[in-house]
This record gives sequence, C-alpha cells and structure tokens, in this order.
Amino acid sequence: MGRVAFLRRGVALEGVTVGYNALEGMVAIVAGLAAGSVALTGFGVDSVIEVTSGVLLWWRLRAELGSAPLGPSAERRAARGAGLLLLALAVYLVTDSARLLLTGSRPESSRVGIVVTALSLIVMPLLARAKLGVAASLGSPALRADAHETIVCAWLSATTLLGLGLNAVLGWWWADPVAALAMLPLIIREGLEAWRAKVTEGEVS
Repeated sequence: MGRVAFLRRGVALEGVTVGYNALEGMVAIVAGLAAGSVALTGFGVDSVIEVTSGVLLWWRLRAELGSAPLGPSAERRAARGAGLLLLALAVYLVTDSARLLLTGSRPESSRVGIVVTALSLIVMPLLARAKLGVAASLGSPALRADAHETIVCAWLSATTLLGLGLNAVLGWWWADPVAALAMLPLIIREGLEAWRAKVTEGEVS
C-alpha cells in the first residue's frame, strides 16, 4: 500500500476520532455534572482533548495529502502539539484527583456514564490499534502520539467505568481518582516522548 493510501486512512481515522469524541465528551460532561462525578466530568474533558488532538492530526495529514510532502518542521510541530496535550491531561488529572480525594466528594451513580464509558472501552482500543499501524507505515511521531492519546482515553474509560461501578455497588467514591493517578506514568512518558520527537526528512517525505 502506498503512502497516499495510508494518508487517506489516517485522515479517515482522525475524522472518526473527532466525531466520536465530540459526542462522547458532550454526553460525559453533562452526565458528570448532573451526577456530581468529577471522574466522569474529567473523562469528558479528556474527550475534548482527544478532539483537539484529532483535529491537529487531521490537519497534518490533509496538508500532506493535498500538497507537496511536509518537511520535518511541520511533523515536529504536530508531534509537539500532541505531546503538549498529553502533558496537559496529566496536569488536569493530578489536580482533579487531588481535589476529589481532599474534599471527599461522593458522586451519585450514573447509568449514562456507565454506558458511555463501556462503549468507549470497545471503540478506543480499535481506533488506537489502527492509528498505530498507520503511524508506523508513515513514520509519523505525531500520529503515534495521537494514537497513545487514544490509548489513554481507553484506559480512562476502564478506570472511570471501574470507579463508577465501585461507587454504585460498594460506595467506594475514592476508587476512580486513585485509578486515574495510576495512569500518570504512561501519560507523562508518552507526552515527553512526543515533545522530544526527532524527525528527519526521510520520515515524512
């Protein structure tokens, strides 16, 4: 398969990412605010970050598809943008989880939240796997960083779902912020890796 075909596949994947996460984020934020669930609201915020990352990568892939191949500077900017979003997510999770643990806020159970996070747990791994394959074929650190943002979204789906479930069944309100904090090493590592990505002319031509 040629580079143009992989670029088109990448554009299609980012289109799905943006559309799905926009809807997911809106539903999760509304449901989270209604239930008083900081974790579910945070999951919605992550979906918004995923939309931003998806738009950034959609632009990068469309730019190369519609004109001459991009130089390493454009790829580096896209990679740094995706990495910065991952690091911003890490900061959000730390402050959000700390606030929940310190205040001892006890959210109500949310059936809508359980459904949306369960669905995301199915969709996100499939998207991430497809993006990683295209990123490897294109030699794109930016797309790889975006794929890891999707993986983070999948893990947050799992931790949020676990937290919502434990809160609904056992009343363990502290379960989801603790699980979210466990995600930080992966998020920070991938964010720094994307920010420091070294791109050569051959990787994006």
